[in-house]
Amino acid sequence: MRVFVTGATGFVGSAVVQELLRAGHQVLGLARSDASAQALTDAGADVHRGSIEDLHSLTSGAAQADGVIHTAFIHDFSKFLENCEKDRLAIGALGAALKGTKKPLIVTSGTALVNTGRLATENDLPDPQGQNPRVASELAVANLAEQGVRVSLVRLPPSVHGEDDHGFVPMIIALAREKGESAYPGDGENLWPAVNRFDAVRLFVLALEKGAKNAIYHANAEEGVPFRKIAELIGRHLNLPVVSKNGQDLAAHFGWFTHFASLNNPTSSQITRDILAWKPVHQDLLTDIDTAGYFK
Repeated sequence: MRVFVTGATGFVGSAVVQELLRAGHQVLGLARSDASAQALTDAGADVHRGSIEDLHSLTSGAAQADGVIHTAFIHDFSKFLENCEKDRLAIGALGAALKGTKKPLIVTSGTALVNTGRLATENDLPDPQGQNPRVASELAVANLAEQGVRVSLVRLPPSVHGEDDHGFVPMIIALAREKGESAYPGDGENLWPAVNRFDAVRLFVLALEKGAKNAIYHANAEEGVPFRKIAELIGRHLNLPVVSKNGQDLAAHFGWFTHFASLNNPTSSQITRDILAWKPVHQDLLTDIDTAGYFK
């Protein structure tokens, strides 16, 4: 299968490319820069120049492929609403190229969208009127499914971890260094689901090869790690005090990240495991933080 991958040189997307090639597929990767294009060539993938803001490039890339995996997202949280809208438009452009075919489109979403306060499952849908603007991505997927596109979702947990991670855990570590203390919200028992990125990318490939139309998959290996344990491990590595924060003190420490630090998002992936025979085998979150180079 020839697979068009967006975000093909990102933390998740680059590993998706490697997993696809190992599985015997051909890869056409979206590249915005010369450096990204060279990285794809070096990996053994073909290059398609463009960006997720260039909708024509997305449609033309998807039209050249037998399937699409969309991992790209602009991770500038100061423009989160704007970037969620760009993702919605990108999903629509990818789907437009696949309409009327049986070619699969796999779209990335997040378990935080179904932050129910109980153990969330793949059957849970986000509130379309909810405050998280990334709900627009899942609504775009639902719209494509209504049009007959073979589209499905892979929801990633807040932490996709491992060597070279530049996501939420490194942000928490940087804040601890800056503030001189490692903090957690309240009693720190709020739960973050998590997955090693190599387990996650295996799920993307399984969803492409075996997934059903309009399916939702959860890519979390752990149902929930208490945030306090993350903070304690960071404090130990940095030799910093580990402290609870509430109210204004919490906001002063975490800033815009307060919402994410406070997530209580216990999530099951049992349906995904049963349907796709997905079995995570790599290190858990705390082991990766402890051993995978987070404190270089």
